[in-house]
Amino acid sequence: MINGLIAPHGGELIINMAGESERAELHERARSLAQVEVGSRQLADLEMLAIGAYSPIGGFMNKADYLGSVNDMHLSNGLPWSVPITLSTTSEQAATLKEGSQIALVNAQGTLQAVMTIESKFGYDKQLEASRVYRTTDEAHPGVKVVYEQGDVLLGGPVRVVALQQQAFAKYRFTPTQSRQAFAERGWKRVVGFQTRNPVHRAHEYIQKCALETVDGLYLHPLVGDTKGDDIPADVRMQCYEVLLENYYPADRVILGVLPAAMRYAGPREAIFHALMRKNYGCSHFIVGRDHAGVGNYYGTYDAHYIFAEFDPAKLGITPMFFDHTFFCRACDSMASSKTCPHNSDHHVALSGTKVRQMLQVGEMPPREFSRPEVASVLIEAMRQPVA
Repeated sequence: MINGLIAPHGGELIINMAGESERAELHERARSLAQVEVGSRQLADLEMLAIGAYSPIGGFMNKADYLGSVNDMHLSNGLPWSVPITLSTTSEQAATLKEGSQIALVNAQGTLQAVMTIESKFGYDKQLEASRVYRTTDEAHPGVKVVYEQGDVLLGGPVRVVALQQQAFAKYRFTPTQSRQAFAERGWKRVVGFQTRNPVHRAHEYIQKCALETVDGLYLHPLVGDTKGDDIPADVRMQCYEVLLENYYPADRVILGVLPAAMRYAGPREAIFHALMRKNYGCSHFIVGRDHAGVGNYYGTYDAHYIFAEFDPAKLGITPMFFDHTFFCRACDSMASSKTCPHNSDHHVALSGTKVRQMLQVGEMPPREFSRPEVASVLIEAMRQPVA
């Protein structure tokens, strides 16, 4: 425990952001280093590494940690870690790079982002990574597609980050150090984290509030890194969260922050990944709902619940809170789930995502039992805006 809060994964936050004098030195050194361009996912990874959200990882994974993560969801030191954090390059570029040397990681504009020491350089089996991490080799899966399209050689080693990307949602962009400080200032010890990449509808609100009954505070922590093209844009989602919290949540029991990580859509494995990151942010508990981090029909409805049984709870550290599919039951006249409602689906207010989008596109409000009108109004207004 640190200030009464759960300890970070591995015991301490590993901060990889260079200080001011070190940044100047690294900029100077980078002038003579080979450059490797990094894309949006790696830029997000660099931010997570810089602020300690990926603790205890200090850089892109070396071969031992990569294989441990892919094959048995643990790092080489035995700590749980279910999704590999990698930097790829082409075979041609890799041939010019030596283990033990340093490289400059730059964005598409050539701006220095980090200096990395190459600890290991290795080939890898893309289909194996896909089948283990994503449970499919289907290139239609968005996570698998990324793996198949990336370079054939992985570079692993520690990084020192010198710059972060444009900081959207700056007032909500708390580092793990800052979120822990905010929890401590409020006297929170038991904090439940909630991951989302969607607007919060009544079902999500219900499970958040159920969890909030048993802990000190809720950390509503939407992911704002890369998502699929058909996911609702982050700025629209943030407006939805703001109006919801303003009208329906106790201000002293909830903090809204953003998670800069990219979405992997790895289902069960990503549920573990999301939980470990929230542990670093100071959450003692983590909500796992139906089809967590799922996409299409690649995962079973509750596979993300079952995977937690594969880990030593003491090593995982954070406590999962499992929730079944929830809905409004007209016979019960309340929100409920299959655990608490005896009535069949004829009494349940259930709408598909497609149906909800169709209603919003024509300016029609979904039933109040499905979505708060303030949230629906934000979504209707967003859909009226011309596509840029």
